[in-house]
Amino acid sequence: MNNPKKYTLEIASFTLQGALEAFHAGAHRIEFCDNPHEGGTTPSYGMLMQARKNISIPIFPIIRPRGGHFFYSKQEIECIKKDIELCKELEFEGVVIGCLDEHGKIPVLLIHELVQLAYPMSVTFHRAFDRTADPLTALEQIIDCGCHRILSSGQYPNVMEGKILLKEMIEQANNRIIIMPGSGLNSQNVREIATYTKAIEFHTAARMTNTNSLFPSPKTMNENLSFVSTNTMEIKKY
Repeated sequence: MNNPKKYTLEIASFTLQGALEAFHAGAHRIEFCDNPHEGGTTPSYGMLMQARKNISIPIFPIIRPRGGHFFYSKQEIECIKKDIELCKELEFEGVVIGCLDEHGKIPVLLIHELVQLAYPMSVTFHRAFDRTADPLTALEQIIDCGCHRILSSGQYPNVMEGKILLKEMIEQANNRIIIMPGSGLNSQNVREIATYTKAIEFHTAARMTNTNSLFPSPKTMNENLSFVSTNTMEIKKY
């Protein structure tokens, strides 16, 4: 899979350095996040500014005010709206959103409002989708809301387990929306997923954990100051 005209590789980056590394390693697009241990939250203003200034490929910041479930309070929704407006002001190519109601269903009116607010940016609905009880109904609702793609692992922890639903989603979508497999995707299984599902966009973190090598840690401290970075060698294998 070495022809960028035939597929799109999106890398989830959790630090500014990781985003820069993904860019130079050949990523086609970056999902820009913070807080990997919470599944990704909205990066700071400073991180957004520096990413926009130094990276020329499309960047889609995730708009997620906190970790945990996807049913947001009125105040959190206002945060989401303001962050979307900020990303539009900074001229990002897209944003990544995802909300559910208290019953785990798609809040159609809210998602439609967020898509309209984001225009002309592209909108990805993230893996909150994988928490819905009726994924094929949710698929149609997200299409009707005007989203451009859905990031999904097929309602399993990884794409290999969820590939049957992913294929069904792509067939039902029939080019009305992009279904982008992600979670557990790597350079060893991407071809199998591509062949089986007929997906054309793929999402991976390609991440690794780095340990602190700069400063000694006192024995009284139980923190190793490890951090998440991008595995550039893995990206280059796609």
